[in-house]
Amino acid sequence: MQQNSLSIVLPAKNESNSLKSLIPQIKAIAPTAEILVINDGSTDDTAKIASDAGAKVITHPYSQGNGAAIKTGARNAAGDIIIFMDADGQHDPEDIPVLLNKLSEGYDMIVGARSVNTHASLSKRCANSFYNKLATFMTGHKIEDLTCGFRVVRADKFRKFLYLLPNGFSYPTTSTMAFFRSGFPVAYIPIHAGVRNGKSHINIMKDGFRFFIIILRIGSLFSPMRLFLPISAVIFTTGLGYYAYTYFTSNRFTNMSGVLFLASLLIFLIGILSEQISSLHYKAAEDNRRT
Repeated sequence: MQQNSLSIVLPAKNESNSLKSLIPQIKAIAPTAEILVINDGSTDDTAKIASDAGAKVITHPYSQGNGAAIKTGARNAAGDIIIFMDADGQHDPEDIPVLLNKLSEGYDMIVGARSVNTHASLSKRCANSFYNKLATFMTGHKIEDLTCGFRVVRADKFRKFLYLLPNGFSYPTTSTMAFFRSGFPVAYIPIHAGVRNGKSHINIMKDGFRFFIIILRIGSLFSPMRLFLPISAVIFTTGLGYYAYTYFTSNRFTNMSGVLFLASLLIFLIGILSEQISSLHYKAAEDNRRT
């Protein structure tokens, strides 16, 4: 593969223990790569450990979230290609060459797809399976791992969508859907993620609900009619069924049926309007792809 300048971005919050071994492993695999550790308001010696290991450290004065750290890394990365990895030791640096080789086949993003048994608890396995299927429906593309943060991207493409990325943990969701929507090729490479060092910062209940809302929000930006048309159809069918019931039992058309029909029409029209807004929203990125 043709050598491109490479930056490796590690968002880190209190990850001093894992960085001691992770950075040397990365340097052994990619000795010429720029390593950026985004210290997201850590209260331990994350910044010192990373700096002593030879990484460039950028520190947030307070914790702003994983997505904010990713955006800081993307803005400051000097490489044409950026690799995003978790700093907690879950991602194996040995997979870096595999992802880079796949990128050379003409893709703009390569995502590490974790095996099912990577998720420690049954609830996490079920949640991720549900999210992957929902995102697949929203985008019309097979989503093998929506939440994995181990990915390789072309820097110029990724920076187009920084304004879309939330400051929280769900940047993988947003960036994946944005790439698909803009027609930038995405591929998945199977990986086996290890056990993280330290405690996870994600709350499965609170952040799971928030993540579900983010999927719907990005799905509506991606292809609104995939969201609004089924809702409109369900409400219309409900109204039609209720009308049939009242017609045969009372020989009349009720106000409730009218409300349901009207709601169905309004949701359908909102979907059409959203579809047009979505097309304009991504027009610049699609024009750049054609040129």
